[in-house]
Amino acid sequence: MITKLDNSDINVANQIFTIFQRSYKIEAQLIGTLNFPPLLRNVDHIKGSTTRFYGFSENKCLAAVIEIAIAIDNEHLAIDSLTVDPDYFRKGIADKLINHVLGNVGLSVATVETAVVNTPAIALYKKHGFVEFKRWTPAHGIEKLAMSIESVL
Repeated sequence: MITKLDNSDINVANQIFTIFQRSYKIEAQLIGTLNFPPLLRNVDHIKGSTTRFYGFSENKCLAAVIEIAIAIDNEHLAIDSLTVDPDYFRKGIADKLINHVLGNVGLSVATVETAVVNTPAIALYKKHGFVEFKRWTPAHGIEKLAMSIESVL
């Protein structure tokens, strides 16, 4: 079941943090880095965030989280994070979360960023119609790409 999460609740923020840590540790290994910025987020940052969090629960246990931001013009959705607890990998949960946000937040453009070497994430987003439009290397040194999809209304 997918529900909007109240990240301002400390217990919910702790659950989100736990999934972030478990999932991002595996992503950092996949990318081949020890310096992975998403692992630096803490519970207070999550609790104070103004982004929207949606969670997928199975048997009353939070299994995955998607974090989105909607631009001021209300026409652009950015997927800021999509994490699945490793115990729930390969169950199609990420697909369900992407479909949920794209299908329920009628906006004209959606974007996402990921590491160039994160081929599983790139394949997932391509499956949903995202196409690459930009590559760059930020200060932390992990080459990234940005992908978008238009007309997600």
